[in-house]
Amino acid sequence: MGGVTNLSQLPAAYIDDPHAVHDLLRAEGPVQEIYLVHGLKVWLVTRYEEARVALTHPSISKNMAQGGWLFEHHTRGGSDRREVAADLATHMLNSDPPEHARLRKLVNKAFTPRRVEMLRPRVEEITKRLLDDMMLDEMNGEGQVDLLDVFAFPLPITVICELLGIPTDDRDSFREWTTTLLSFNPVEVIRKASEEATAYLYAHVAKKRMEPGDDIFSALVHADDAGDQLSEREIVSMAFLLLVAGHETTVNLIGNAVLALLRNPEQLQLLKDDPDLIAPSAEEFLRYEGPINLATFRYTTEPTEIGGVTIPADELVMVSLIAANRDGERFSEPDRLDVTRNAGGHLAFGHGIHYCLGAPLARLEFEVALKGLLARFPDVELAAAPQQLGWRDSSLIRGLITLPVRLNP
Repeated sequence: MGGVTNLSQLPAAYIDDPHAVHDLLRAEGPVQEIYLVHGLKVWLVTRYEEARVALTHPSISKNMAQGGWLFEHHTRGGSDRREVAADLATHMLNSDPPEHARLRKLVNKAFTPRRVEMLRPRVEEITKRLLDDMMLDEMNGEGQVDLLDVFAFPLPITVICELLGIPTDDRDSFREWTTTLLSFNPVEVIRKASEEATAYLYAHVAKKRMEPGDDIFSALVHADDAGDQLSEREIVSMAFLLLVAGHETTVNLIGNAVLALLRNPEQLQLLKDDPDLIAPSAEEFLRYEGPINLATFRYTTEPTEIGGVTIPADELVMVSLIAANRDGERFSEPDRLDVTRNAGGHLAFGHGIHYCLGAPLARLEFEVALKGLLARFPDVELAAAPQQLGWRDSSLIRGLITLPVRLNP
């Protein structure tokens, strides 16, 4: 078996600088058997071509209802850290055909590029309001703000909450729950957040059954495709997936992009000089520092060869999207940010049937947010040294904890 690295355990520094580790792994082979930072053994795919194969291979499953036992089996000491309630995990991202097609079909129409473009006026309205608030903000008396808190988070969570008919007053609860569930935390903390989110969404389902509105959640509750309806658990799980994916991707796309620009002032100047570059530049930011590191879990249903490496049956497989997007065999000078690059073909939104349903919405929100920010605050600058910024303790999410900036209005 080829491609086995001497690095059998991802170092603690992996969270802050995964790219250095990925460079080492890619140099030694396309796939390595490795322990994640918190002790779970997986087969990690880091090269571009092999990532595309792994994301679509018929013997690599995402049916976690059947494969959930593998987490305890492959965790050092036998401890199962996956305490997210099944009611939040019975969605299309954890399913295979034909069930996947059934679930996706019921929500696909709401996220077509045409339907998403119709949201542009509302996204622009929310963005303007947030920028107005930032202009008036006393910035804690220190002339700075956390851009994630005041801008990158409230924009997408407001949009997705409105789409799902969820009061925006509850958005902070969802931020707390999703941050907890997508990060490494004690089992009891994860279980508590899972139970609270589940209870909230079941109550919301009941409300929408009695008082349907003009929103996606109501449509899910009352969906009937040729007699096929979602179960209560499927509705709750789908709503949770849409809420998480509907804001986490955009929050971190905006945050990572702004950080990259502030660290590369010549690229920032290009966008300020030509705002029409902002929309297409989204692909380069997605490639350069995408919001997802390790794609959600998969497992082999039989021995599977990827890039000359045979992965046995019943093994967990993880694909690093940000590693694939820095593969020099696919992208020249992969560690250099170039907002004029044609970065098409990147894997930031996945590949195949599980390609991100909300990609058009994330792109729209990114375009509107960055255009608005640079127009209103062209002299924005970092308020901390880059090495002082912390990254979230998550193998799934690639995003900052805070992004302190001076707006310099």
